[in-house]
Amino acid sequence: MRMLHTSDWHIGRTFHGVDLLADQARALAAIADMVREESVDVVLLPGDVYDRSIPSADAIAVCNRGFEAIHAAGAKIVATSGNHDSPARLGAGASFAAAGGLHLRTTVADVDRPIVLSDEHGEIACYGIPYLEPEITRAELEVPQARSHADILDAAMGRIRADIARRAGTRTVVLAHAFVVGATATGSERTISVGGVETVPLSAFDGIDYVALGHLHSPQTLAESVRYSGSPLPYSFGESSHRKAVWIIDFDAEGLTSVRRRDVPVVRGLSTLTGTLEQLCAEPVYADHEADYVSAVLTDDTRPVDPMRKLRERFPHAVHVEWIRPESNPELHYRERVHGRRDIEVAQSFLADVRGEPSDDEVVWLERALAAAVAEPDQVTVAGAGFADADELTA
Repeated sequence: MRMLHTSDWHIGRTFHGVDLLADQARALAAIADMVREESVDVVLLPGDVYDRSIPSADAIAVCNRGFEAIHAAGAKIVATSGNHDSPARLGAGASFAAAGGLHLRTTVADVDRPIVLSDEHGEIACYGIPYLEPEITRAELEVPQARSHADILDAAMGRIRADIARRAGTRTVVLAHAFVVGATATGSERTISVGGVETVPLSAFDGIDYVALGHLHSPQTLAESVRYSGSPLPYSFGESSHRKAVWIIDFDAEGLTSVRRRDVPVVRGLSTLTGTLEQLCAEPVYADHEADYVSAVLTDDTRPVDPMRKLRERFPHAVHVEWIRPESNPELHYRERVHGRRDIEVAQSFLADVRGEPSDDEVVWLERALAAAVAEPDQVTVAGAGFADADELTA
């Protein structure tokens, strides 16, 4: 039997305010093409099918078309809910969907109820562990003392192992949406630490033929049989260096035989470009980035006017722009900048930065205000002007 491991579709997600549904539809179509080309029997999707618990009608339509294309390509689908999904909404109609080859596991009650698949070598039991929030699921899992995700996952795996013990000789697959120790986050994932420590140990999955993990957005191998596929699209500029992929998994009569990586076609590149607005908009060196999602770091001497409009004339998919003063040193801490300077000098610099150099009269008022702030109210005398107390200064 051959399986394809993908995850974290996040259908309906936006990227710096830009709708990604068209890009996501293209990515799902590419996965369906892989299913057909590789003669895949089963697609594993461990969570974060949608980006929101209440997806839009358009997001649902894109997701359904993706499921339909995968099914038409010849594969069944086993999917679980992630921390972004609503288990109740995703799992609605699960029994009916199973008749069409879409098997959904979104509840604690279904953790130890596998989808049993058959090939010429016998049965493979696929167990789906949805995202399990400790505070919500510990009572149903009968571990009231559980506080961490590791405690909850141990309880879920205990139920799975009890079922496996009743299926001697059956090969096993587990789908889980979790943060496993040793893996690396990309920064675009939503934390799952609410309710306890978020990481779970790799040893929790000992003895399983293949573990398909979801939650982290880059392809990662924690053990030969325990892997993250990552998301099919990059969802932050921190992922611009990642090559998105799926895993192709083969089983024989004894269990797992091989795992191959297959890269997902790039739908649209991500580029961070640095230079003056004129350079970015005119120089030929940036021509290869014109179709990318662009984050621009501008180094003009003065803040450019309406830079995004001008950038989008060349880079229509520019989504982020920031301006950094060329002479500024971001590593220079505030304490170091003001060390050894008098209060009046610091105040004058502040005014110069935010508005312009203060006049001589304004400097006098600054001196008076600083003196009033540090002296006893009945002892303030500044530049020949006597004040009875601080109230008189502000009157």
